[in-house]
Amino acid sequence: MSGRTTIHDVAKAAGVSVSTVSKAVNGRYGIADATVQRVLDSVRELGYESSLVASSMRARRTGVIGVLLAGFEPFSAEILKGVGTAVNDSAFDLLAYSGSRHGAGAGDGWERRSLSRLSGTLIDAAIMVTPTVVGAATEIPVVAIDPHTGRADLPTVESDSFGGALAATRHLIELGHRRIGFLAGRPDLRSAGLRDAGYRRALSDAGIPVDPALIGVGRYELETTRDSARLMLAAPTRPTAVFAANDLSAIAVIEVAQEMGLRVPQDLSVIGFDDVPEASRRMLPLTTIQQPMRRLGAVAADMVFALLEGKELDEMHVTLPTRLVVRATTAPPAG
Repeated sequence: MSGRTTIHDVAKAAGVSVSTVSKAVNGRYGIADATVQRVLDSVRELGYESSLVASSMRARRTGVIGVLLAGFEPFSAEILKGVGTAVNDSAFDLLAYSGSRHGAGAGDGWERRSLSRLSGTLIDAAIMVTPTVVGAATEIPVVAIDPHTGRADLPTVESDSFGGALAATRHLIELGHRRIGFLAGRPDLRSAGLRDAGYRRALSDAGIPVDPALIGVGRYELETTRDSARLMLAAPTRPTAVFAANDLSAIAVIEVAQEMGLRVPQDLSVIGFDDVPEASRRMLPLTTIQQPMRRLGAVAADMVFALLEGKELDEMHVTLPTRLVVRATTAPPAG
């Protein structure tokens, strides 16, 4: 019988969930001693000790959903909270994993290496956050959040970056600004490109020509953003307003402006994108475009749950709406 027994058989015999069997066999916390003993007794009665750990646990279910991250920063942290909330209401545990992007094989994409290490042995499914590679071959369900290249063959979830950038720039135009700077994000990210396109479309719709001197590239990197902001704000025809492609870049622009003796928003209006927690907690709360970061994580988790149950998804590619949140860093131009 041992060759045909699965983790599901053990769970049924012990009267517990598959996730509980996984935890009991692997000695993880959160399981009562009596329950652990009942599971182990069922394992022995079915004659399946070695196969359960070495084979069935890998071939069937581990009870764990993995979230693969390039790094732990505010955007990823908010997504993790959304995934965590969804997972709390399920039988699954959550594993947050940030793989190395250096060393041998780095050019193949950190996602491929991470999926190869984790899939089947440690996780039942994966959610990849801003992956550079979406064609990673794996037998487990995978959902991508805000992939670099946009929609792919696998399910994706993203925010409306174009619409959000359009709304941000239009807000500044409606306040009366005409010299509107833009601090772009990473050129390799599709979402960053869409924010650039939304900025340009809003200017075009308002009959305002795009001035290359008012466009800088911050790459979502603090020092690069600060350097670009200094150049832009030191120009003879500096902007009266700046739209930054994310909140951390917008905050860096504000800091540079204040160092240069400019008042925000009296001398310079600034608007960001994301609505990370720090945006509303600053002494001067940041006007921004709110993307539903936690909902991105929750929707991705729901898609993973459906795939694990063998269901077809209603939508393979989900785009969530963004909205303008007006706070203290935008105002009509002086004079």
